[in-house]
Formats: sequence, C-alpha cells, structure tokens
Amino acid sequence: MIMKNKFFLALTFSFVLCFLCSFMAVQRKIQQSWIRINLLGYPTESIKVAVWASKTGELPAKFEIITKETNQVVYTSTNIKSFSHYGPFSQTARLNFSDFKSKGSFYLRANGILSPLLLINNNVYEGAADFCLQYMRQQRSGFNPYLKDSCHTHDGFVLYGAKAGLKDSTHIDASGGWHDASDYLQYSTTSANATYHLLMAYRDFPKVFNDQQLANGLDGKNGIADVLDEAKWGLDWLLKMHPLKNIMFNQLADDRDHISMRIPKEDSQYGKGFERPLYFITGEPQQRGKFMNNTTGTSSTAAKFTSAFNLGSVLFKGRDRAYAQTLAKKAKTAYIFALQKPGVTQTASVKSPYIYAEDNWVDDMELAETSFNFGREKADQKKIKLALNYARQESTTPWLQKDTAAHYQYYPFINLGHYEIARQDLKDRTAINYYQEGIKQVWNRAKNNAFYRGVPFIWCSNNLTVSFAIQCHWYATLSGDKTYSELEQANFDWLFGCNPWGTSMVYGLPQWGDTPADPHSAFTHLKNYPINGGLVDGPVYTNIYKGLIGIKLNDSDEYADFQSDLAVYHDDYGDYSTNEPTMDGTASLIYLLAAKEAQAYPLADHKTYSYGAIIRGDSTQKKIYLVFTGDEYADGAETISKVLAQEKVKASFFLTGNFYRNPNFNSLIKKLKNDGHYLGPHSDQHLLYCDWNKRDSLLVTKTGFETDLNKNYQAMANFGINKEAAGYFLPPYEWYNQTIADWAKAQGLQLINFTPGTRSNADYTYPEMGKSYRSSDEIYRSITAFNETKPNGLNGFILLLHIGTDARRTDKFYNRLAELITYLKRADYKLARIDN
Repeated sequence: MIMKNKFFLALTFSFVLCFLCSFMAVQRKIQQSWIRINLLGYPTESIKVAVWASKTGELPAKFEIITKETNQVVYTSTNIKSFSHYGPFSQTARLNFSDFKSKGSFYLRANGILSPLLLINNNVYEGAADFCLQYMRQQRSGFNPYLKDSCHTHDGFVLYGAKAGLKDSTHIDASGGWHDASDYLQYSTTSANATYHLLMAYRDFPKVFNDQQLANGLDGKNGIADVLDEAKWGLDWLLKMHPLKNIMFNQLADDRDHISMRIPKEDSQYGKGFERPLYFITGEPQQRGKFMNNTTGTSSTAAKFTSAFNLGSVLFKGRDRAYAQTLAKKAKTAYIFALQKPGVTQTASVKSPYIYAEDNWVDDMELAETSFNFGREKADQKKIKLALNYARQESTTPWLQKDTAAHYQYYPFINLGHYEIARQDLKDRTAINYYQEGIKQVWNRAKNNAFYRGVPFIWCSNNLTVSFAIQCHWYATLSGDKTYSELEQANFDWLFGCNPWGTSMVYGLPQWGDTPADPHSAFTHLKNYPINGGLVDGPVYTNIYKGLIGIKLNDSDEYADFQSDLAVYHDDYGDYSTNEPTMDGTASLIYLLAAKEAQAYPLADHKTYSYGAIIRGDSTQKKIYLVFTGDEYADGAETISKVLAQEKVKASFFLTGNFYRNPNFNSLIKKLKNDGHYLGPHSDQHLLYCDWNKRDSLLVTKTGFETDLNKNYQAMANFGINKEAAGYFLPPYEWYNQTIADWAKAQGLQLINFTPGTRSNADYTYPEMGKSYRSSDEIYRSITAFNETKPNGLNGFILLLHIGTDARRTDKFYNRLAELITYLKRADYKLARIDN
C-alpha cells in the first residue's frame, strides 16, 4: 500500500510538473507581440511614438490609451505606420499618439497587448541629469565619495617621456579624475570630452541642475551646482595631466589592469609599487608588449584639453578668478601642444588588442579654435575662419556615413565644433548644413524600420545614439527646421526602452522600469552596490559579439526572445561588450537629459504669456528684445540700422508681405539680414484679426488667416527666409486672441507681442490723434521709469518700436534709439534677438 501511494504521488507530481511546463510554454507562445515605449515617459507637447513589434504577421488596425486606475479608454487612434521585419520581429509598426496631451498614468493597448506603464507629464525628465551624476561620482579615482575611501593615490610613473627630458619611471602626481568604465584605466581623451560635456550642460541649461553635494562628492551644499563640481573634478585631473607646457599625458594605467574584477583600491601589478604608468604624448606610435598603436600626432588629445580648459575658464571666472586664469593659461599651452604635430593620439595596450583607435583629429582642432571665443562679447572672426577650415576637412563625422567602425575610431561621436561655429556666426549656415548632411545619412538607414534605427551596432552603440540625438537637437535649435524631430525622439526613446529588448539602457532609470540589473561592474557583481545613472554600452552586431574574446554569459538570457542575427544585448555580468557602463557615455547623456528636461518646461523659463502669445521673456534675466514692426513706412530704417551696427546690437524686425515686396525696401531688408538681425512675419496685408471691443469676435476665417500668413512667408522667401528660420510671429496691430495663437501654433509658429507697461509701442502716434498721442520724451520716460520702479525692471522685456511712421509725426522716437541703448547698456541689460 505504501509503495502504491508513493507511486501515485510520484505520478501525480510528474503530471503536475508536466502540466506546469506545458502551461508555461503555452504562456510563452501566447506573448508573440509587444508594445515598446519610452519608459521614462513623455512631456505633454513632445512627439510620442510607440513601436508595435510582433513575431507573427499581426498588425493592429487601431490602438488605445487607457487610464492606469480605471482602465477607461481615453484615446483611440489609427495613426499607425506599418513596417516589415526588424531584428527578431516579422512585423513592426509605429503607433503615433503625439496629439494626446493629457497628463497622467496610462497604458497603450493594441490587439489585447498592453504596453508598460506610460507616463505623460512635464516632469518626466526632472532630476534625470542629476541622477546620472551619481555614476560620475562613483567613478572618481583618488577620493571616492561613494566608497568614502581613497584609491590609486600613488599615481603615477612616466613612460615615453624622453622628448620632454623625463626619464622613464619619473614620478608625476596624477591622482584624481575618473575611472573610464568598469576597469580602472583613465584616458585623457575620454575624460576631456566628458568634462567638456558637463561644462556645456551647465552653460546651456543651468536651471536644470541642483546643489546637493559638496565638491568632494559627499552630501551637502556648497553653493555650486553639482554638475559644475563634477566638471571641476575632471578639470583638476586634466591640469595634472598637463603639468607643464611641454608635458602632456594621454593615459594612466593600461590593460594590465584587467587582472580581476575588484573594488578600486591600490594596484601593484605594474612593477613600481602602487604607482601606475603615465603615457606621455610623443606624437609617435607606441608599443607595450606585442601591440603597436597607430598614433600620428599630438592634436586629438591636446585639442580636447584646450576646449575643456577654455570653457571651464569662462564658467569659473565669476567663482574663482585665479582658477579661471590658470585654465585660460593651460588652454593656450595645450593648443600649442596640439599644433606640435597634427594628427591623432591613440591609446596603448599591453595584453589585448583593444584600444581607443581614434582616427580623426580635425574635429578636435575645430572646437579648440572656437573655444577661444568663449566668453567674448564679439567673436574673433579669425578663429571662426580657422575653425571653418578644419570643419571643411571633416564636414560630417565619418561614422554617420557608415554601417560599422572600429572602437572609438571617430571620437567624439559628435562634431562639437560645428555647434560652436553656428552659435558664434549667426550669418553662416555652413556648420548647420554639415549637421543636416550627417543626419540625412543616418535617416536614409533609419527610415526603413519602425524603430528609426540608423545608428550602427558597433561597440558603445548607446554612446553613438546619445551623440546623434544631441546632433538632431542642435540642428533643430540652430536651424528652426523640425524635419528630424521624430528621428531625434526615436533615438532618445531607444535609450529608455523603445528598442527590441524593451529595456532602459541606464542603470536604475526609471526606478519603476526594466533597467540593467546585472551590468559588467565590480560594484554590482561583488558588493551589490547600485551604479545609479550609468549608461551601458548597448547592443552590438551579432557577428561582433561572436568574435569577441572571453565573453560567457553567467545566467540564462532573459532577452533570448529578442536576440537576432542583427544585434544582441544581454543584461549579464559576463557580457562586457553590451552591458558595461562607460563614464564618457554617461557624461554625454547628462547633457542630453538636461536638454530634454529644459525642453519639457515651456513655462519654467519665467516667460509671461497672454492669450497664447509670449509677451515677456525671462523676467529673471537682464535681457531685452528690441522689436521693430513695419508695413508701409520705413523712414527710420537707415537711422535704426546705423545705430544698431554702431552699438553692436542685434534686434528683430517683423514686417508685412507689403513691406517685403516693396522694391524701395529691398536693399534695406538685405542689409538687415546680412547684419544678423531676426526677420519675421507680421501678416501679409496687415489685417485686423479681431474686434477692438470684442476680442473674442474674429474678423478673419482660419482659411483667410492661413492664406494671408503664407503669402507673408512667400514674400520672405525671396530673401532666403523660410518658416523654419522665422518661427516667431508678431500679429498685425499687435491685436489677436487665443484662437489666432492656436492657429499660429498649428502652423508651427509661436505668437509674440510687446510687453505692456511702457509707451514704446505708441511711437507711431501723431498730434492729430489727440489724447492718444505720445511724445518721444514721454515714451522715453515711461521706459526709464518702469526700469527704475519695478522689482524686475525691464528684465525679459519685448520693447516694440516702429521702423517708420506717418509723416505727421515729426518727433521721431527712433532718433533717440542710440540714447536708449546707451541707457540700457549702462543698466547692464543685454540686447538680443527674439530667438536668443
């Protein structure tokens, strides 16, 4: 009987086990389709596209958005763009829900398949850039604030220093800086690039960053944004790597570091106590062990030093003048070092063939030239000319044109110099056009798949993805052309889950989503320490993965269903090719996240809006926008143009189609454009859009509005001005309502109007108008009185004047423009174009 019971129990157990296995297999087969989204979420006004990915031929006819709490359907759409196979999927599609702008927590649903949690609000990126700074602090060498301990304090001893009169094994203090990745090598080229990105992030988006850490990385406030503290950590190490004008080092330690995975401490495997080797930049190929690099010169690394030092000097000038002066001095000596022997400096290895095989250097020199204009009120045109000469030699970063490249062959992965040229010379579109050409190259590959993936799956593909998204962002910002905005968003979305694997590529971000949990890192593998904010390498071509040395997965592959002959990604400690975080990639991501956070806050810039129009810029900044409107008169044009040129002030001119078509004004318009002023629309026929007494009562139809406005732009096109370059629109008579603002927005335009409070806009009045007339003296006094009596003065003011007035006004206010500009400058106001 006992034997029978045992047999029965065993049979039952076997049956249950088989049933469970069968059930699990069936369940696995059931899930053949997925919806991929950006796990971080989407701002309300952003482009929002999910990707449908199916292993069958299934394609939804529609999709829905349902609320998290109630499962209520709040949106239904058929805006589906179908694609064929990609990677492991036989059917893919783009599900566009950009027109859904409600805030909240939702799910996408299509054919019964639910997406991960979908967040829509303008706070989704808040704090993300600061979050990633955690990883940068964790990578610190010297004192490490995460470990609250020090490591590598004895660095280092010189190799190849004979050119500078340094004997091999000479000790040079090189402690500090950042470990490059999960190993503990330190490279000047990646550190300088990372430092520059951090500095640039603060320069471009200072309001994004907070102060929660001390300079040493420990908790506390020191009155300096944490991103600047981190950038200074990088600058301090770069200063050590360039201690004298004739001495510069390219790397600290080498691949002998790879003896084991360990928490950073002191290393003794290099044969000189706890010191690690410092590789002097000779400009010649260097060999340790059996591997020779292909170094050809000194430019690529030294030029990166120059740019970082120059930008650091500008940003620290008001905080530490002596430090800023040191950086400025070092920028000059680094620049001279870069010119010693034009060419690239590659890293050196001893035990393995893997190095940073950088092949380009003119992009570094281009940025270095522009960096000498940082902080200058007027750019040195000679430096811009030199930068443009380098830019022409490499107009497009080479990897953008290729399906593959060697490890760090074209570095940085974005041409930073193009951005600075375009910022410094608003009249020259050469650099902007170069950006566009590179984007087109990637778009030609990306447009054929649902993920809009055109970035090659080479080692550190995520770093390339970040850089490409930044390039798209810069192109749109500089040109006003939004053609590639969806491509930009797709690359950003890829990093946070809208990819075949459905995972974020950033450790711990977002905390509620699927993110790397088992990266190739000693911190996580040995101690279960989180590496918050670290960007992992990302997917590689399957053929690259199969050819790498020493890779072996430690656990079963949770993404097995999504691997393909195209590319692989593993969240596994054993895969150093796809799942190792990098310091420089994370620094670049910090810039991108800062840009996205700033972009998600349309009202966080302290602007004032009325009926959908911006009527005042940032009221916390001492910046004023001089705006001139014109229709039939231009008697003040010569005076205005001359004064603006003499005072070196850029202004904005909003002119009607009548004005643009007037042959008497042709030479004037060309001069205004050539002088770098903003030229925008003011309607074609100077229409009155709505009733003076009943503002809600429209006097034009939508069709009439659009037709008239398009004619205005057609007239502007004769002068080479398109809608993308002139996205701000000032309505005729400065009179409009919310509907007009909405119609303008649908055209991709932002309505603006003058800031109320002064009588500057009354400079067109004449005595015959009775009580409405305002003299020039009265107008001038209204401006100065507002500045001197209001808490924020004229901060952010859009000060509207007319380019010409009726002959019956003899007291022309434009004759006092020079006096007004002098007053504003003495009050420390910066006068800028409306788009700056």
